[in-house]
Amino acid sequence: MLLGPMTHPELIAVLGAAGHGAKILIIDGNYPASTGGNPAADRIYLNLAPGLLDVDQVLSVIKKTIPIEAAGIMVPAPGGPPLDPAVHAGYKAALPDIPFEEMDRFAFYDAARSEDLAVIIATGDQRLYANILLTIGVRTA
Repeated sequence: MLLGPMTHPELIAVLGAAGHGAKILIIDGNYPASTGGNPAADRIYLNLAPGLLDVDQVLSVIKKTIPIEAAGIMVPAPGGPPLDPAVHAGYKAALPDIPFEEMDRFAFYDAARSEDLAVIIATGDQRLYANILLTIGVRTA
């Protein structure tokens, strides 16, 4: 029986096998899960229905499960669909001591196709640009 915040067996296995520098991609319901990431990365589908689960909910458990050293977020190109400021503000509030890199859509896709990407976690989040690319840090205790 697990006592930690995470109970998803497949996700626990993937995160347990990933190490320092590996990347975790948590995506919204608009992101191309089949083509927008490293083909070798595991894919975990938590997108039961629109709005269930959202990226914030998944991030709240992930951050209690692994050390995080950096985060990347997708930002709109000039003239593109607007960004809801609350999306990224929530991620930065959840990870206050973590540096964030802002990337346009295509740079974000390129980063997500990296050989370091261990897993893509699909959510039912309906907000635009609600994607976050996490880099696993080093356990200090």
